[in-house]
Amino acid sequence: MLKKNVEEICNRQVEREGYSSNLYLAMASWAENSGYSGIAEWLYSQSEEERLHMMKFIRYINERGGKTVIPAFKKPPVDYNNVGEMFKEVLKHEIFVTESINEIVDLTLTEKDFNTHNFLQWFVMEQVEEEASVRTILDKLNLVGKNNMYQFDRDIMGLRGAPDAAASAT
Repeated sequence: MLKKNVEEICNRQVEREGYSSNLYLAMASWAENSGYSGIAEWLYSQSEEERLHMMKFIRYINERGGKTVIPAFKKPPVDYNNVGEMFKEVLKHEIFVTESINEIVDLTLTEKDFNTHNFLQWFVMEQVEEEASVRTILDKLNLVGKNNMYQFDRDIMGLRGAPDAAASAT
């Protein structure tokens, strides 16, 4: 059984993961409408991944006897000046999510909720990967400059890393 304060902070994370999904969906739409189909595809994939993170929290809360509250999501920004600015916002958001996950981890240690602490370890490592991925993209954007976006847009999906075993088995 989840303690009430752990349940509440996990429900807060449901909202944050859902917002993340919507944020990346809005960014993908902007990229697609701006002619960046590869960047849009990367962001659509990120959006789906964030939705799956939200689902992990929903199922965990329910499995532990808590009650998931499905929130309304704040409308994300829908316009960006350029790709670099947009990816700087992605990194800023991923750092925010990392801090949020760390706050939950801290609470689980205080509450001696080792089951939830164990559940969160996957998210801790996921955030390391998320931040590193976006930093790599920002580094590549700095290398190609503003006038060489065609090749970057074409190749960005390769920056998502190797597909997992389940995805490559299909």
